[in-house]
Amino acid sequence: MINPDWLPVIFAGLMALAILMYAILDGYDLGVGILLPLKDSEHNRDTMIASIGPFWDANETWLVLAVGLLLIAFPHAHSIILYHMYLPTAILLIGLILRGVAFDFRAKAAIDYKQNWDFIFKFGSWLTSFTQGYMLGMYVTGFEQSLFTILFSVLTGFGVIAAYSFIGAAWLVMKTEGELQVFAILKTQQMARLTAIVVVLISLVNVWLNPSVYHKWFSYPLVMFVLLIPLACLLLFVGLEVLLNRLPRANDKHAAVPFIIAVGIYILCFSGLAFSFFPDIVPNQLTIWQAASAPEALSFIFVGAVIVIPVIIGYTIFSYKVFSGKATELKYH
Repeated sequence: MINPDWLPVIFAGLMALAILMYAILDGYDLGVGILLPLKDSEHNRDTMIASIGPFWDANETWLVLAVGLLLIAFPHAHSIILYHMYLPTAILLIGLILRGVAFDFRAKAAIDYKQNWDFIFKFGSWLTSFTQGYMLGMYVTGFEQSLFTILFSVLTGFGVIAAYSFIGAAWLVMKTEGELQVFAILKTQQMARLTAIVVVLISLVNVWLNPSVYHKWFSYPLVMFVLLIPLACLLLFVGLEVLLNRLPRANDKHAAVPFIIAVGIYILCFSGLAFSFFPDIVPNQLTIWQAASAPEALSFIFVGAVIVIPVIIGYTIFSYKVFSGKATELKYH
């Protein structure tokens, strides 16, 4: 029997896992959509879309799982968050719908209209990414309404666009070759630099806005350990810059490394964010214990989570294994 006091921690960890998996997996396919070059050759656009074709829909499973865990495990927090984010959530859903419709219609539309659907796919990717970043900014500031917090949320919106473009470009380095791979290498380098700048800016503003976060990060002796997170992140950015200057290489050597580094940077940034606010599930308002469902309900839900989450992880691993290798033309019969 699990200690009831640990159940909220377990579900917070599962929800954090779902959010991180979504940010990485749907992040790269949103990034590919953002980077879609409308004036480039149709073949390059087709290859870019094909690189995410087998995965993009399943990647969104993690978003559904995260929202579902929030609703059933932390209903009080869900009501507060949705109350403040109702309009951005609606806009987010519009962006996701545009992407889904455009993805299918571009493959079946007449040649004269295909580029229009590509534009809608790109716009949906931009809208979805910016809205997610804006919602992150609202969450970090505790849903405070002021000109500064709105500007900060806009900054995080563009920051998420940069971060998704970064991991999307790194994905293309791994999945493409030739001219398109060279394009992806350049975009990875540009977006990695921009992402690094935005991460620093957001971190500084976050520490300035939240005294409790400043105290967590800079209290001795804990500071000696937690500052390893930004240090490791810096080393990964520097290592990526050095590597990208040497790509592409013969036999496609090290083509997967930029994506692996991008995943490492995502994990470190998410770990820093989680550390900043734990155990609050609504910053400066509500802890995971205050927001949690009754222990009996959490115990019942835990049984389902133990079954469902490994299944999701299993079919995710299986799908990526089946569709490994370079992207080929996506066809519908």
